[in-house]
Amino acid sequence: MLRRIAATFAFAGMLAAAPASTAQDKVVRLVVAFPPGGPVDFVARTIAEPLGRELNERVIVDNKPGANGAIAAQNVAQSAPDGTTLWLSSVGAVAINPVLYDKLAYDMTEFAPVSLVVDNNELLVVNSDNPANDAAEFVANARKSSQPVAIASTGIGSIPHLAMEQLAAATKANLLHVPYKGAAPAITDVIGGQVAAFFGDVPGLIGFVKSGKLKALGIAAPKRNPMLPDVRTFSEQGLPGVDTDNWYAIFAPAKTPPAVISALNEAVRKTLATPAVSEKLLSSGAVPSASSPQDLAAVLKRDTEKWGKLIKAQKITPEG
Repeated sequence: MLRRIAATFAFAGMLAAAPASTAQDKVVRLVVAFPPGGPVDFVARTIAEPLGRELNERVIVDNKPGANGAIAAQNVAQSAPDGTTLWLSSVGAVAINPVLYDKLAYDMTEFAPVSLVVDNNELLVVNSDNPANDAAEFVANARKSSQPVAIASTGIGSIPHLAMEQLAAATKANLLHVPYKGAAPAITDVIGGQVAAFFGDVPGLIGFVKSGKLKALGIAAPKRNPMLPDVRTFSEQGLPGVDTDNWYAIFAPAKTPPAVISALNEAVRKTLATPAVSEKLLSSGAVPSASSPQDLAAVLKRDTEKWGKLIKAQKITPEG
């Protein structure tokens, strides 16, 4: 009888311990609309494990590239609103696509803001032999040129393209947009002299700048980047109106309960405040930038309006 009672209590103890074990084995998918190896994927993999520790759950990165972000967006929008499926997106899919395309396979009303993750300042770079030493000189030289100055981008409607359009609108310089299929070939042609310049995220360019293969002329942000403290902003150079931030943020399905959103937000904040995470992101050139869900919603609204006005004013269409 004593043995049976002991066995009964032991089994009850196992049941009591089971929920904690199940919670730790629960999987949260962090969906990324780009293939492995890119900057968004890098940020996702940097935060995944420490975010999992904060949530007491396992966080995995789920790459779903294609259709200009639509495949990832639809996958998240159609998932259960329980905090187990999250979307880590750059600004393009959430604030530019909705105003660039007449029809999208997703709508931003299908998502709930969780938190900003990083700011990625746009950097104007040129070939190391370019005579300009800053953005002001580059613009002055472009104004004197008899031919349009070619600036590469990663495609029509991309952040590098819109940064170039901001520069053109702000300075009236004669610039020629040359779209590429990605940053790698664009950077290669700037280094080779086939095009004059390129706007790109600091993380993707900082290695080329540090090695001397590219020259940094200006930061398209309100303040300087901590990894490039000597590179002045466009405003500091007397060129206001060139402010392009390719931020990344986390969104959840729209009907996710507020309590779950709050818990996710707190976990993201703690993750980004972890020295190992913060230092790794900063060393890459990305600036950790946690926010409240309300602040992310405000940033999303502001940037959607900003890019919508520029796209309309510059008559940018997906076809060119």
